[in-house]
Amino acid sequence: MAYVHAEIASQPDCWREAAQLAPTVTDQLPRPGERVAVVGCGTSWFMGMAYAGLRERAGQGETDAFQASEFPAGRRYDRLIAVTRSGTTTEVLDLLAALRGQVPTTVLVGDPASPAVELADAAVPLPFADERSVVQTRFATTALALLRAHLGDDLGRLAADAEVTVRAPLPIDPATIEQVTFLGSGWTVGLAQEAALKCREAATFWAEAYPAMDYRHGPISIAAPGRLVWAFGEIPDGLPEDVAATGAAFVHSRTHGWRTVLTSWAAGRTPVDPMADLILAQRFAVSLATSRGLDPDAPRHLTRSVVLA
Repeated sequence: MAYVHAEIASQPDCWREAAQLAPTVTDQLPRPGERVAVVGCGTSWFMGMAYAGLRERAGQGETDAFQASEFPAGRRYDRLIAVTRSGTTTEVLDLLAALRGQVPTTVLVGDPASPAVELADAAVPLPFADERSVVQTRFATTALALLRAHLGDDLGRLAADAEVTVRAPLPIDPATIEQVTFLGSGWTVGLAQEAALKCREAATFWAEAYPAMDYRHGPISIAAPGRLVWAFGEIPDGLPEDVAATGAAFVHSRTHGWRTVLTSWAAGRTPVDPMADLILAQRFAVSLATSRGLDPDAPRHLTRSVVLA
């Protein structure tokens, strides 16, 4: 487990490096007012979802996120951003090739020598965040950190929050949980999807994700003692009480469900950023794998990049 543990722990430093890089790549990233599409596969797609929500919230322009194979052909965009750790994923390469000469494209990539760099109009390499693990952690969050810095977010504060969640005790013992549902609202829906994916990838664990407001429209029916609901960002009024009534555990950085972090946080500080919360969920997934006798560095049926014949 040496790879994934070290890569998770390195995220605060990676985010600080992304903050230093962001001002040097402004011309490659979306301008205010542009209509933007963000594409990726798996984890990269979920980071695109988060960025789309953040960019629209910041008033920077209409922003959509798509799984690369589901990009709507013929829809007009001013710019396309592709997020791909390896730069070799078939769906991303096919889309970049198809859009060449039609839409300006920028690729955020871990390997600066990958085929995606040749196919895109511009590239922002993040080799310092590349990974040996199959399961993505730091590359994806560093790509999102870079995009957040470009939107004007304070990455110094974000990295400080990450230092807390890298070291804090887990809010619940994974060995006591048989199922987990992650919830998000707005831009944190993408984080919830990513947290659930980490549990499935690293630990072959039953994990789901939903928008927080939609949770009571059916998914809450599986909540029960021995199961967990974990929320990112803002939550609807009454949700903690509704979860408590099912007997399920509830974790949220703004409630009693995360005392372990809040008690280590300086008095008067606001709760940690939801992206730093995601680090805690990554660690939860790795701990789940360990408790189930699995090696998260060798996930079942997965490879570092999906390259189709």
